[in-house]
Amino acid sequence: MKEKFSRWEILFAQYLKRDWKKIIFWILGIGLFSAGFVPAFEEIAEGQGLVGLYETLKNPAMIAIVGPTPIDVATDYTLGAMYAHEMLLFCGLMAMVMSVFHVISHTRKEEELGLTELVRSFHIGRQANSLATMMETILINIFLALFISVVLVSFGAETISVEGSLLFGTTVGFAGIIGAGMALVFSQIMPTSSSATGSTLGLIGLLFIVRAGTDISNANLSMFNPLGWTYLTYPFTNNDWLPLIFALIFIIIVTMIAFSLEGSRDMGAGYFPEKKGREYAKKSLLSVRGLFFKINKGIMIGWGIAFIFIGASYGAIYGDMQAFIESNEIMKQMFSHSGISIEESFTGTIMMVMIVLVSILPILIVNKLFTEERRLRLSQLFSTKVTRRQIYWNCIGLAIFASIIGILLAAGSLGGTAISVMETKSTMDFSDFLATGFNYLPSVLFMIGLATITLGWIPKFGKVVYFYLGYSFSVNYFGAILDIPEWVSNIAILSWLPQLPVEEFEALTFITISVISIVLMAFGYFGYSRRDMMEGT
Repeated sequence: MKEKFSRWEILFAQYLKRDWKKIIFWILGIGLFSAGFVPAFEEIAEGQGLVGLYETLKNPAMIAIVGPTPIDVATDYTLGAMYAHEMLLFCGLMAMVMSVFHVISHTRKEEELGLTELVRSFHIGRQANSLATMMETILINIFLALFISVVLVSFGAETISVEGSLLFGTTVGFAGIIGAGMALVFSQIMPTSSSATGSTLGLIGLLFIVRAGTDISNANLSMFNPLGWTYLTYPFTNNDWLPLIFALIFIIIVTMIAFSLEGSRDMGAGYFPEKKGREYAKKSLLSVRGLFFKINKGIMIGWGIAFIFIGASYGAIYGDMQAFIESNEIMKQMFSHSGISIEESFTGTIMMVMIVLVSILPILIVNKLFTEERRLRLSQLFSTKVTRRQIYWNCIGLAIFASIIGILLAAGSLGGTAISVMETKSTMDFSDFLATGFNYLPSVLFMIGLATITLGWIPKFGKVVYFYLGYSFSVNYFGAILDIPEWVSNIAILSWLPQLPVEEFEALTFITISVISIVLMAFGYFGYSRRDMMEGT
């Protein structure tokens, strides 16, 4: 048993030495996001802000997004309760996703690149790499938990207690370790790193949707969901440490399963083997367009199903929203005085969330081109009459096509489900949902433009686009709550477009951003057509 993990501590030390810059950005980025908004929330809490926000967050639609609160009376809704209620779930998700990427890149990804085979040629246990990676991830999340706790306490807010701060930080840290454990399991099961990443993120997405339903119907059922343990600790109110005990047991079990699976498989193999191809290729593969569609078909189908599922899940909430408004006099007055129905208000917010998810797909497709380049798979194409122009613009065309289909599926499933579950007549019809979704098309095109800039000029920094996408989402999602400065908001592309159906459509803005996006794509091609191929890097 010991020989399987022999000298893992050497790899552990080497990983810390190699990843120290990444670790610093990881801890500072998630840590400051998780704990740095206390002053902004203090401004919100002034006057009757807490009472109004409490009534708003009792809406089933908001519970589906941020989770429940143990507070039963608005007067007991303190600053600490509000902060944990609004922030904890999303902070835990961020820590979880970061750990997923880290574990898979250090295990399955290195196995694909041949680095694991090289390491095992020395006196290193065959499972030492996985143990070292898990220990590194656990250590990172421990420091992240401590950093968050210290920052929260440092503000000295009245209801931000030391115990609650420690529980808040520890919960976020445990969320990251849960994600690491699940990622390690899928690294053994799936045949490639990309399929392992997709499967793990898909499971997290499924758990998020399931918890949205159980939080609305019966929050106690969410305790059977691993994702539920990352926010049902209720820091600053109940301070319940019990979910973390469940999380610890879960982490131990999935880690043991992962090590058992790894010990029983051959290096480079997975329990789900790659699907065998056809004996004779289709005629569609004779074209560059057909080839790129084949390469990205699995990703597009998987994300398309996810868009439909997420849209339908959020659409199912609309019936509960109407019942909530009718039963709550404060909320009824709020929406009747504003002149905006709750369906319109919620649609504008949730469509923005879904557009962020849709934007990930075309970025993946653009970055996939550089992945194929690095793996020496484009050399044979370049030895024929195929030009860089054909490869580049066919890839971009596929990304734009995927964007349009993604918006159609997301907006269509949301609208179709919402209209079918609402008992009373809605102020919105199906075309309003589609218009709200396609209003954001220029922002998706802009993301494609940024991805092409990195592809053409700095291809190794392709993942930076994801950070900008996350920034845009954070600014727009939390902007109204946190009173973010206008100049900070203006950096985010989603801020440039009106939020339909609450606001009016602006044709000039729509066209301008679309034109800017096309210019960015052209500039990206200018760099791509002139730079050296980075094959094997």
